[in-house]
Amino acid sequence: MAVLSIRAVNIIGLTKYIDEVITVLGESGVFHPDEVSTFYTELQEFTHVPTNNTYAEHLTNLKSALNRTKFDCRVGEVNDYAPSAEELGSLSDSIVADIDLLSDKKEAVRAQLREAKRNYSVASHFSGLDVEIGEVLKLKYMKARFGKLPKDSMSKLSLYKKNQYVDFMVCTEDRTHCWGVYFTPADQAEKIDRIFEGLYFEPVELVGGNETPEQRIEIYKEQIPALEQELKEAQEKIDRYLKDNEEMISRCLSKLEEIVLYMGIRSKALQHGNSFIIVGWVPSENAGEIKKRLTKIRSVELDFSDAKKELDKRPPVKLKNVFFAKPFEFYTEMYGVPKYNEVDPTTFVSITYIIIFGIMFADLGQGFILSIVGWLMWKIRKMKIGKILLPCGISSMVFGTLFGSVFGFEHLLDPMYRSMGYKEKPFEVMASQNTNLIIFAAIGIGVMLLIVAMFFNVYSSLKQKNYGRALFSTSGVAGILFYGSLVFGLVSEMFLGSHVMTAPYIIGLVVVPFILIFFSEPLTELVNGEKDWQPESWGGYIVEKLFESIEILLSYVTNTMSFLRVGAFVLVHAGMMMVVFVLAETVGGVGYWVIVVIGNALVMVLEALLVAIQVLRLEYYELFSRFYSGEGRPFEPVRFNAETE
Repeated sequence: MAVLSIRAVNIIGLTKYIDEVITVLGESGVFHPDEVSTFYTELQEFTHVPTNNTYAEHLTNLKSALNRTKFDCRVGEVNDYAPSAEELGSLSDSIVADIDLLSDKKEAVRAQLREAKRNYSVASHFSGLDVEIGEVLKLKYMKARFGKLPKDSMSKLSLYKKNQYVDFMVCTEDRTHCWGVYFTPADQAEKIDRIFEGLYFEPVELVGGNETPEQRIEIYKEQIPALEQELKEAQEKIDRYLKDNEEMISRCLSKLEEIVLYMGIRSKALQHGNSFIIVGWVPSENAGEIKKRLTKIRSVELDFSDAKKELDKRPPVKLKNVFFAKPFEFYTEMYGVPKYNEVDPTTFVSITYIIIFGIMFADLGQGFILSIVGWLMWKIRKMKIGKILLPCGISSMVFGTLFGSVFGFEHLLDPMYRSMGYKEKPFEVMASQNTNLIIFAAIGIGVMLLIVAMFFNVYSSLKQKNYGRALFSTSGVAGILFYGSLVFGLVSEMFLGSHVMTAPYIIGLVVVPFILIFFSEPLTELVNGEKDWQPESWGGYIVEKLFESIEILLSYVTNTMSFLRVGAFVLVHAGMMMVVFVLAETVGGVGYWVIVVIGNALVMVLEALLVAIQVLRLEYYELFSRFYSGEGRPFEPVRFNAETE
């Protein structure tokens, strides 16, 4: 349980060399920039270093042009490529201009093709009309309206039979509409158009000159393939250009991405006169290499300090754990990273999560399937949860072997047990005499983990030099004595037949620790050296604490009882599989195995989800709440992520 050792760095130099400094810091991939105001307060005469925004504009334009072509350009390493700002900008503009020209030509052809297909579709509905479209549209005293009329409206035309101008000439029909034309005298056009509008007539634009619709259709039949070929050739020109210039485009894009990314460091820098200052954080293991590179730059001076001496500046945190605990950093970070001087709970989470999950999901066969699924989720989809499910599945296999469950078959492993000298499997989950044992064991696990969490709180508080919290908090030394003594006394009295709850025991190990917890706030401030450690009103403090004491006592009880779900899920798993086999035996025959397979699949999916959530809940609410704040900030260095082949 550790965090990566971090060092604060202050860099000062002449402003004309700032780009060289920023390049070194960016290329290191381990520099986390911070606000200068975090380290210094007297900054009235400092100003921000001017930032060249043209790089961002060039990058935006280039990305936009490439997006038009849907070309996936690889971003690679460009440390060996150092063009001037003018050269890079000119190259980017040239690429954008070339792509835009080719893309505009393609879009123009696409628009023509789209228009030709639309006109062809419209003309095909008037194929039976043997008139020249252009001549019809030129009529002075008569107006022609081409379009479609819903079939439901055709019958309504009879309502207007007294009006000789309300007539619709049908050319073709489809499933819902009749396509055709109606004519109206010019002076009656407004009135007739209103009538057809009420019949839901939809006008269309019929393109044509001195041709009939049939002739226009033949023109489109020749035009559309030609335009499709032209569109294909336009796309081929774009593809050929991108392929021929892929390396140049990739280098230009990568360099712009890199420079704009590094501008994030520049944006946090301040300058005074001709000098600049940059502050940030680097891993201790990389400090030497960065210092070596930066001191080669003229005028640059830098100073390192251990993050432990800079706790007031909230050093960023990067988790550093052993291989089996590393996947569980996902859960820790989801809650919040620790402060630099706080205990990293990742290893604790990894051990407890794997064990509790295995107990609650105990089945050799289902655990094996879960491990395979977890491995595939990580290997194929790179899902972080997959690396967590893999060890959880293995833990389930271990406890499944102990409980003798294989895909719900409770006696499949009996031959193995007999070969080991047992008459039957070591533990029968569904045996009535074992139910209380399972429940008490679950509570025992909870008590043990809560006490461990309290010890973590003591250790973490001492690391943070918060001696008062380490001694007097509900999860401090006083809390451990109160909770541990109370649990030990009750267990001894109720189950071990040992009378330990004597007056001295109760007063010394229960009452006194609780009094210390009761007065924890003033005692903590007193021990920590606070001047104003006394409350404004002792009477008000005592009354307030009397009510809070109820919550404190309930928290001990509820935190402990929450672990009952561990035992409950052991019984639920066995019970669900028992139901599956009852249903399978009822069906019988081939249906027996169908029910067994489907039942196992449903139980695995449902229970894996529920167990994963419930164990995480125990970690977060019952254990983390005792010792962990998660109020740190993550270490986020500026790093150019180049794609690999």
